[in-house]
Amino acid sequence: MGNKSLVIVESPSKAKTISKFLGSKYKVMASVGHVRDLPKSKLGIDIENNFEPQYISIRGKGDVIKALKKEAKKADKVYLATDPDREGEAISWHIAYLLGLDENEKCRIEFNEITKNTVKNAVKNPRPIDKRLVDAQQARRILDRLVGYKISPLLWRKIRRGLSAGRVQSAALKLICDREKTILDFVPKEYWTITAILSKQDKKNEIKAKLVEYKGKKLTVDNKEQADKILSSLDPDKFIVTSIQKKERIKRPNPPFTTSSMQQEASNKLGFYPKKTMLIAQQLYEGIEIKGYGTVGLVSYIRTDSVRVSDEAKQAANEYINSKYSKEYLGNFDYKNKRKDVQDAHEAIRPSDLNLHPDDIRDSLTNDQYKLYKIIWTRYLASCMSAATFDVTTAQIDNGDYTFRVTGSRLKFDGYLKVYDNSDEEDEDSMLPLLEKDEILNLLDLQSEQNFTQPPSRFTEASLIKDLEDKNIGRPSTYAPIVATLLERKYIERDKKVLVPTELGFVVTELMEKYFKEIVDVGFTAEMEDKLDAVEVDNINWKDIISEFYSTFEKELEVADRDIEKVQFEDEVTDEKCEKCGKPMVVKHGRFGEFLACSGYPECKTTKARVKKIDVKCPKCGSDIVTRKSKTGKLFYGCSGYPDCNQMYWNKPVEKECPECGSLLTEKKTKTTKYVCSNSECGYKE
Repeated sequence: MGNKSLVIVESPSKAKTISKFLGSKYKVMASVGHVRDLPKSKLGIDIENNFEPQYISIRGKGDVIKALKKEAKKADKVYLATDPDREGEAISWHIAYLLGLDENEKCRIEFNEITKNTVKNAVKNPRPIDKRLVDAQQARRILDRLVGYKISPLLWRKIRRGLSAGRVQSAALKLICDREKTILDFVPKEYWTITAILSKQDKKNEIKAKLVEYKGKKLTVDNKEQADKILSSLDPDKFIVTSIQKKERIKRPNPPFTTSSMQQEASNKLGFYPKKTMLIAQQLYEGIEIKGYGTVGLVSYIRTDSVRVSDEAKQAANEYINSKYSKEYLGNFDYKNKRKDVQDAHEAIRPSDLNLHPDDIRDSLTNDQYKLYKIIWTRYLASCMSAATFDVTTAQIDNGDYTFRVTGSRLKFDGYLKVYDNSDEEDEDSMLPLLEKDEILNLLDLQSEQNFTQPPSRFTEASLIKDLEDKNIGRPSTYAPIVATLLERKYIERDKKVLVPTELGFVVTELMEKYFKEIVDVGFTAEMEDKLDAVEVDNINWKDIISEFYSTFEKELEVADRDIEKVQFEDEVTDEKCEKCGKPMVVKHGRFGEFLACSGYPECKTTKARVKKIDVKCPKCGSDIVTRKSKTGKLFYGCSGYPDCNQMYWNKPVEKECPECGSLLTEKKTKTTKYVCSNSECGYKE
């Protein structure tokens, strides 16, 4: 028997799944992500030599590269099976370079889902590396490196260390800052609503009709005087039904998930941050051990802009719907992408096998995996089902020159709502009693209510992703890390679930707006995305795009360096006193975040870690409980008397004792539980 074929993927878990499918003739190894990249310590782009990138092997990857080279030498054939997108194509290209493979050779295989059939078919159909995909990735990488490595040092010099700018990051920050300005500048406007509570003469079934028109024109009521005037001019005995309209409302299912819509829905329905969603989705894609089935990749590839699905997947869904429900539930919708999509080589995110119902395999999944798999599974099935239909009745009720309106609806056919609930207020059954034209209704009550217009709401991660996608900024792989970077740089803060810009975020955005207009300009960023896509679609030379951008950018850098004054932030003074000299401690910002330093610097150089008290005393020693971070960055609560006292809690303790064992209670907010006992052996909750 000859040597084995070598298959290289990115992740060890993907390697584990695939090797089970391919059997003993194949050896499957993982590159563990990228193996070559631009150096961290310098720009790594030869600007004089037409922006030639200077790639190096990534530090710490020596052993992995050595092992890959050794196995590649022994193998009859090497297959590069990295993810099916630009990033994956570029990783394959870099691996091919290191292993000395000819990139025109048929060495690249790809699959949209990790199931036995797709993997086996992929191995039978290798292709050469697609240089257009590689160049599209290189163009993005080089552009992002130029923006990041040229502007960030400038921000370090002019504002403070540890800051950064980025092509997509800076445009996203501007959106958050602009929204905040709109909210701060918002002036609420008063308006009133008038509602007539009516019934038929039998006084059963209340009808709540809203005042909408005066003499056939839309009516807005601006103040109490106007509202009172209208109330006094209505005749309580003259509420007459003047028209009844009946129509059918059709509610179509949503298309299957793209990366962005999955992140939004997981945020809204499951409370997952995008970073968490992508982590779990990756696990579902790469393969999970399912009892009775072995290792299975449960969903198709998770980074996609496309809502298209393959004919085989559609067929499978139709058969499933037919057998589990009935013909009436079969949908026939053809989902179109919002724009001419370059990543359309991918399908939407869908289950690999509809017969693996989430509830049937729940025991093999973690709770979070089950929740995410369930919404992917049901959303896909729903997208292949028929629309829901509602009977909608609208009645117009006149009182002199004033017109009131009321609408009632009833679900006639549930269609896709049978499996996927995205119903809203409009869908709730609110049947009107049987009304007849010219019928006089009985007035039970007249209500007028003062309201004020509301400012736009702050962004959540989900609504920011939607806005970025609508404005064509960034791509699926960039959405999740954007917010993480902005939080890390202290440009924004998370307040409950909303994103609020900090003073620093505003300062950086103002500088960027003044000196690097295009980078924060939404239109320019979207246009640049299209140009970068054109590298792949229209075979445009990527270096031309970079060159055109850099000629303007270089001049802007010179002006910014010359004109920006150093920004001085007032140090935040704390209540803590310096242990050595007694002067107040102030908050400083360093490479590793905030710390406290003596305001008497440079005479006194005392510094200490900054911790936040939570107004709870340690039950062991009486010191303050403070927030701390573990080595992995996870938040926990520990005694400020550490290391003498090592009392700690993972959940936030409250000033409340457990009635059963006397330990402190901790916050654990779920739908049914508010507090749990910190003593794991006790189990008390309330």
